[in-house]
Amino acid sequence: MRSAHTVSAVREAEQALMARLPEGALMRRAATGLAAECARLLPRVYGSRVVLLVGTGDNGGDALYAGAALAARGASVRALLAGPRAHEGGLAALRAAGGRVRSFESDPGDGAELFDADLVVDGLLGIGGRGGLREPYATLAVLAENSPATVVAVDLPSGVAADTGEVPGHAVRADVTVTFGALKPGLRVDPGADRAGRVHLVDIGLTPELGGPALVEPGPGDVAPLLPRPSTDSDKYRRGLLAVRAGSEHYRGAAVLTVGGALRTGVGMVRYGGAGAAVDQVLARWPETVAVDLDPLSSTRLDPGRVAAVVIGPGRGTHRANADELHAVLESDRPLLIDADALTLLSGEGGAPLARILRERSAHTLLTPHAGELARLLPGSERADIEARRLEHVRRAAEEYDCTVLLKGSTTLVAQPGLPVLANPTGTPLLAAAGSGDVLAGAVGALLAGGLPAYEAAMCGAYLHGRAAVLARGGAPISASDLLEGLPMAIAEAGRFA
Repeated sequence: MRSAHTVSAVREAEQALMARLPEGALMRRAATGLAAECARLLPRVYGSRVVLLVGTGDNGGDALYAGAALAARGASVRALLAGPRAHEGGLAALRAAGGRVRSFESDPGDGAELFDADLVVDGLLGIGGRGGLREPYATLAVLAENSPATVVAVDLPSGVAADTGEVPGHAVRADVTVTFGALKPGLRVDPGADRAGRVHLVDIGLTPELGGPALVEPGPGDVAPLLPRPSTDSDKYRRGLLAVRAGSEHYRGAAVLTVGGALRTGVGMVRYGGAGAAVDQVLARWPETVAVDLDPLSSTRLDPGRVAAVVIGPGRGTHRANADELHAVLESDRPLLIDADALTLLSGEGGAPLARILRERSAHTLLTPHAGELARLLPGSERADIEARRLEHVRRAAEEYDCTVLLKGSTTLVAQPGLPVLANPTGTPLLAAAGSGDVLAGAVGALLAGGLPAYEAAMCGAYLHGRAAVLARGGAPISASDLLEGLPMAIAEAGRFA
């Protein structure tokens, strides 16, 4: 599990470590790691052209010392100073190594240096930066983005909020970010993650000083041990019976995809209840399903029997009878995943009683909204607000509804009160396809039915869903139906790490 830490946690760790080290030792460690990564990115160091974008703080100092190391190996290094001052020790080291320095603040010129460079190093702002980039920082960020050179960000792309990933204005778009001591949440959550490129972590000795993480990112070794696996005494009930309340007369495909997602993730049995036409289509595609005509317009019976978990919402409808069905499911003692139309009912007119029951539930409950649905669940929010500050809003929703929340999108996040937010590392734009969320609901529902708590089920389901999108067609475009073939591949892949 990779961990990301807030600025305050990193600062505290740095202070504790610096108290035991000679002055400047921490910066030298960071600059050495930065210089080594820059050297790896260049075809050869000798004769290469490197431009440093240098701010007034320690971030600029890291860039200057790294530039000095590259200049000492024969690179042509030029520093563009964005402010009235820069790190004195770093400036002296760069000049001593043969590097050149120019004040961009007082003489911007046309920025031609960036377009002749092989490598641009962004040392404008570090993790302490707040708000959007001001001039001349903003101009330098735009020039760097348009330069053909490889762009390396020092610790964090300038203009990205370290704790949230928010990008309130112009920001550097890096090909590689070299971060020091610990990952920062803003490097793993969009839109900041999109600006960071590939992230390379340099160990400078902070780990023993860091407390608990603000955000974690699972790998296959974290997912594999959690996946339910049948044993010699397993039967279909021990493996989990999932009740699926998805699809309707008008949206039969949602039922097929949700049931398929559950079956392909290894649930013991799916009990499907829906409109007659949806039942027919589910059975035509998945004959192993136990399916009954249970249209909420004529019946809200839960009839759980040996049901281990319930999925409700995809393509289900928002009629009053659907609200009654959701009410019945909420009052059950079964783990529950709420998606799509059920989220609309929860957030719409008349949703207050449903939300109250949700907050009072003792069983595991998981909401799986996209940004638009989450905006409706959080009054006063707009979709653009959610997209800009995903981390803030998923945490708020988990606290507001006192349950687990999986926020779908460019960075899928999972939040639960009292636990660090999970960022799914396997997300891909290939998942931006109609019906992919229905498959995810079924997959996560299967894991809930298999006995995983909501937080772990959401983590594993999102991870497998993302890998399935890549494995299904080898990275080529996919439809939601392709995910049903990719899920077993993703599970088999993860199994190699068990």
